[in-house]
Amino acid sequence: MSLKIAIQGIPGSFHHQVALKAYGGEAKILPFNTFEAVAKSISQGEADFGVMAIENSIAGAILPNYDLLDRYELFITDEFYLPISHQLMALPGQKIEQVREVRSHPMALLQCKTFLAQYPNMKQVDDIDTATVAKRIRQEQSEGLAAIASEIAAKIYGLEILARDIQTVKSNFTRFILLANKINPSDEGSNKASFKVTIKNEQGGLAQLLSMLAYKGLDLSKIQSIPVIEKPWEYSFFIDAVFTNYENYRDAMNLIQRDFGDVKIFGEYRSRK
Repeated sequence: MSLKIAIQGIPGSFHHQVALKAYGGEAKILPFNTFEAVAKSISQGEADFGVMAIENSIAGAILPNYDLLDRYELFITDEFYLPISHQLMALPGQKIEQVREVRSHPMALLQCKTFLAQYPNMKQVDDIDTATVAKRIRQEQSEGLAAIASEIAAKIYGLEILARDIQTVKSNFTRFILLANKINPSDEGSNKASFKVTIKNEQGGLAQLLSMLAYKGLDLSKIQSIPVIEKPWEYSFFIDAVFTNYENYRDAMNLIQRDFGDVKIFGEYRSRK
């Protein structure tokens, strides 16, 4: 039986590409309009796994997705880094000078802002997904409208690429996390963990926590603060840490629980960077 993989977006989207690369061409793709719907489908067992973007090398962290990971009790089984290349596309025969409006996901528009600044008369409009815009242009035969999407989306939906690789930074990567509704048993190759720490509201608590993690040999590749909604001016910290000694990492988790506050582990897996 084919694995069922939940993604945000449709065929041709970057999430679709990651799903196929990570789980193979035989996987059954379950497309959803929102990340929350993806999280819910994994949590309820409708999907076996899910793919979710968590940060981009240009635009930074996707903060709402940290909340979904936590609220739906999801676990990270792996990570995937996808090089992002954006193409400007429209119906065949259209010229770039004829484009009055360009639509795409807000992050894609942000990643292409230098190119788009050359065309001040081209109205920029946020949409739910890169590939969805490409599909809609083809279905509705929308002249004067362009999409920013992947090259595979142009092929799937029969659009013509007007400008290639329009992202501002050419070495543009998005980090995706692969999700399940139960924790993945750690294997011998695990050298990275994602966890959340809600520290006690004490002066110098964060500095002491970071010093302890460094002492235990954990290299923090990411730390992201998120407000604790029910406790104004208190914060949880989502942390990605790489380690070489698994026992030292486990000691660090126990020390956090004992001396600093609550810790919630989202997954132990292999670093892909």
